[in-house]
Amino acid sequence: MPITASSLYRDSFNFLRNQLGSILLLALLTAFITVILNHAFTPDSDQLSLLTSGSDSLSDTAGMSIQEIIQQMTPEQQMVLLKVSAAATFSALVGNVLLVGGLMTLIQQVSSGVRTSALRSIGASAPMLPRVLLLMFLCTLIVQLGLTLFIVPGLIIAVAVSFAPIIVATEKVGVFKSIKLSAKLAFANSRLIVPAIMLWLAAKMLVLLAVSHLKFLGPEVATVVLSAVSNLISAYLLIYLFRLYTKLRA
Repeated sequence: MPITASSLYRDSFNFLRNQLGSILLLALLTAFITVILNHAFTPDSDQLSLLTSGSDSLSDTAGMSIQEIIQQMTPEQQMVLLKVSAAATFSALVGNVLLVGGLMTLIQQVSSGVRTSALRSIGASAPMLPRVLLLMFLCTLIVQLGLTLFIVPGLIIAVAVSFAPIIVATEKVGVFKSIKLSAKLAFANSRLIVPAIMLWLAAKMLVLLAVSHLKFLGPEVATVVLSAVSNLISAYLLIYLFRLYTKLRA
């Protein structure tokens, strides 16, 4: 019997609905961790004020590329911008690693009939987290490089590494081997993966636009809400990919 996208979406939604409490708590917990780390490592207000100082030189940026805007900044402004970007990247990476590790463990525990929760799944995922961290760092790096060069290479790379976190979690193989196996399996089943990734990206963009209009929320609350909803969307994609991977293995 052929694997259809509709059955995968239905199965993934049923799993998400049945485990909504644990998955929602996992999404919120990792969102809080991301926001707290970002706040802790972001430069203070005195340093951030450097980005707005000398705004006359940065006022006419229409039609300019990001590289050109950065070149117009002073060395001090460039250093502050680098610190802000590094803090955001590091906090997002840690949050994503905990989300992936915790969710993969939760899915396996539920499939085995083990009673679990968000905190238990994160704790049980601790042995695999170093490998997941290295994998997520490499995948994020190469996908961002692909998107910087052009949109299409970034999407192709995203498809290629889509199964890698699942393979690392379930097969206990190395990071580079998981990427190699993921690329081979993903390209052979791209008709089932590409639409899911495109919907995932579109959903994240819609959430970003929606949260930006919730002006009654404070910036910290809005950031937590955005991160939590984004994590929930990513969790659904991971469940979908996990379900597809198990069917392909069978």
